[in-house]
Amino acid sequence: MHALQYEITLPAEYDMGIIRHRVATKGHLLDDFPGLGIKAYLMRERGRDGSPVNQYAPFYLWNGSEGMNSFLWGPGFKGLVDDFGRPDVRNWTVLAYEEGAAGTATPKAAIRRRQRIAEGTPLPEFAVELAHEAARLAGQEGAVSAAVAIDPHAWEAVHFSLWDHASPQGVGDVFEVLHLSAPEREKLARGRQW
Repeated sequence: MHALQYEITLPAEYDMGIIRHRVATKGHLLDDFPGLGIKAYLMRERGRDGSPVNQYAPFYLWNGSEGMNSFLWGPGFKGLVDDFGRPDVRNWTVLAYEEGAAGTATPKAAIRRRQRIAEGTPLPEFAVELAHEAARLAGQEGAVSAAVAIDPHAWEAVHFSLWDHASPQGVGDVFEVLHLSAPEREKLARGRQW
């Protein structure tokens, strides 16, 4: 399982209604995309929920590399590149995924927290801690789902959770969820991924 995200940071005076319209008119195009577990169309606005920037930053959970590659090398991503330029795409290996206590609800917000893994950290124990963290987040009231993933090149963990209410409490960047495409969500493996 793979997690993927790119961030398009926009000028402070940018009309974020343009992003809302983009998602309202194009978000459904991935509602049946093969291999896609979840795509959360995320946005944050400068001055809301502590955000210092205007940003469009979709987050994906892929069941495997084939669907992810099909997206990145296909017309959908090309359209984004044509409109905004080619963003840096972050890619993590998922260590754990859990459906939340509010798993059937439509998510309204997401929290993403990045965590540097310090040199000397015992990796097997840390991976178990991360899996427990995903389960803890998923068990909270209002949680739709939670995942933790690792970038072993940069030695960074990312914690990602979806919530059924706006402005959830938690550590990390808070995003508004504009749309959720989840054609193969039921195929996402639950629990530890090793």
